[in-house]
Amino acid sequence: MGWLTKFFRGSTHNISEGREQSKPAEETRWNEPSTSTVVIDPLSEFDNEDIDRAIALSLLEEEHRKPKETGKDLHLDEDEQLARAIQESLNVESPPRPHENASPPRPRENSAHPRARENGNANGGNSYQQLPFMFSSGFRTCAGCHNEIGHGRFLSCMGAVWHPECFCCHACNQPIYDYEFSMSGNHPYHKTCYKERFHPKCDVCKQFIPTNMNGLIEYRAHPFWLQKYCPSHEVDGTPRCCSCERMEPRESRYVLLDDGRKLCLECLDSAVMDTNECQPLYLEIQEFYEGLNMKVEQQVPLLLVERQALNEAMEGEKTGHHHLPETRGLCLSEEQTVSTILRRPRMTGNKIMEMITEPYRLTRRCEVTAILILYGLPRLLTGSILAHEMMHAWLRLKGYRTLTPDIEEGICQVLAHLWIESEIMAGSGSNAASTSSSSSSSTSSKKGGRSQFERKLGDFFKHQIESDTSVAYGDGFRAGNRVVQQYGLKRTLEHIRLTGTLPF
Repeated sequence: MGWLTKFFRGSTHNISEGREQSKPAEETRWNEPSTSTVVIDPLSEFDNEDIDRAIALSLLEEEHRKPKETGKDLHLDEDEQLARAIQESLNVESPPRPHENASPPRPRENSAHPRARENGNANGGNSYQQLPFMFSSGFRTCAGCHNEIGHGRFLSCMGAVWHPECFCCHACNQPIYDYEFSMSGNHPYHKTCYKERFHPKCDVCKQFIPTNMNGLIEYRAHPFWLQKYCPSHEVDGTPRCCSCERMEPRESRYVLLDDGRKLCLECLDSAVMDTNECQPLYLEIQEFYEGLNMKVEQQVPLLLVERQALNEAMEGEKTGHHHLPETRGLCLSEEQTVSTILRRPRMTGNKIMEMITEPYRLTRRCEVTAILILYGLPRLLTGSILAHEMMHAWLRLKGYRTLTPDIEEGICQVLAHLWIESEIMAGSGSNAASTSSSSSSSTSSKKGGRSQFERKLGDFFKHQIESDTSVAYGDGFRAGNRVVQQYGLKRTLEHIRLTGTLPF
C-alpha cells in the first residue's frame, strides 16, 4: 500500500494591488499565511490649510519658549509675532498631495511611529513592521464597532477603516498592531495565531511540519487513516503497528510482541493471542463456508504460531505462493513439526512476556495438514487471513489443478473480502465467534459489542484487499472479484476447475 506525499506552497496577497498571486494548482498545496500589507497615506486626510496653521502655531509656541531678547524684538505685540510665524511657515514646503489614481506610499521599513507597539518576532522569528496610525479629520465609521471614528486615530486596511483597538485577530480577539497579518476567508489573524490554527502539525511528534529545502511544507499521509507525519519519521526508527500500520505517536507506547512486532493498544484490544482462543473464530468461518455451499469435510488443525515458527514452516513447504512482505498465514500440505502457542502470554508494561509454546506434529491424512496463523493480530484481521487460507485448503481438498498465483491467490482474497464484508454488515458480529476463552482477558469487542475503532478497522482491512498493488494478491483479487460479481461464485469456481482460468 503506497503512502501519500504532499507538498504545499502558500500564496502572497497584496491588498493595495487587489490581486492574488499564486502558483498553478497541479500540486496539492497548503495555504500558508497570506501576507497582507497595510498601505496607508498619512497625508491624504490633511488639508494644506490645516497643515499651514499647525506649523504656524508650532512656531509660535517655540517663539514663546525662547528667552526674552533686548531691543526692538522685546516690544513686538502679539499680532506681529503671529504675522512673523505665518510668514516663516510660508517658507516651509507643503507636502504635495498624492494623485488621485496613484498608489499611496508605503511606510518605510525603518520608520518608527511614536504610537507603535513592540511585538517582537512573529511566525518563527520573522520581524514585521507595526501598523502606523492615521488621524481622522472627518466623518468615518469603524468596520469593527460601526461607530464614528471622529477625529481620533484609525487604521486603513482590508478596504475599510478601524479603530486601532477594533482591528482584532479572529483567533485570539486581541488587536493586531503588526504591519503584516494573515487572512483566512475574510478574517484577519496574527501571523503566529494563523500558524497555530492552520499550519499542519505532525501526528507523531505533534510539532509543526517543517519546510523542505525548496521552502515547501512536505509531509507523508497514510492513504486510509490520513495520519500526517514528518518524512523524517520514516527513517528515524518510529515504529508502526503491525496490524493497522499507523505510526506510534510520541505520547503513547505500542506493545512490543516477543518476535519484535509492535501493536497499538486499539488493535491489542481485540487481538487473538493463542490457539485455543482462535477456535471459536475458526468455527464461525467454517459456518461461513457452509453457507456458501463450500463445506470443508476434513478436520484441518488450526494453530496460532509466532513469526519464526511460521517462517520455518514456510521453508519446509514445497508448494504455495508467498508474495506478501510478511507472511501472516499458511496452508500446509507437508508433514512437519510446528511450535504452536499454547496459552495466552502475559503482558508486563508494554511487553509480552512468558510465551508458552509446545511442539505439534503434523501428519498427512489428506491434502492439507494444517492452517497456521500469526498470533497477536486483531480478530477481524485474523478472521480474514483464516478465510483466505481456508480457501487454499478447500481448493486442494476438492482436487483443483495447480493454479497460477494470480488465479489462486486472487480467488482466496475474494473469499477473505466476502467474509470481511459480512462482518461489517453484521455490525456486532457473532457472539459465539467473539467469545474468548476463560484464560483470556475479557474485552467488549470479543463479547460481541464492537467498538467504533474495530468497525473502522474492518473498513481498513477491506480497503487493504481492494487497494493491494501486487500482481497475485491485488490484480488477482480485482479480476476474480469482477467475474464473481458477474457470474456468481459457483459458476466462477466451476470454470476455474475445468480450465484453470477465470471466465471471460
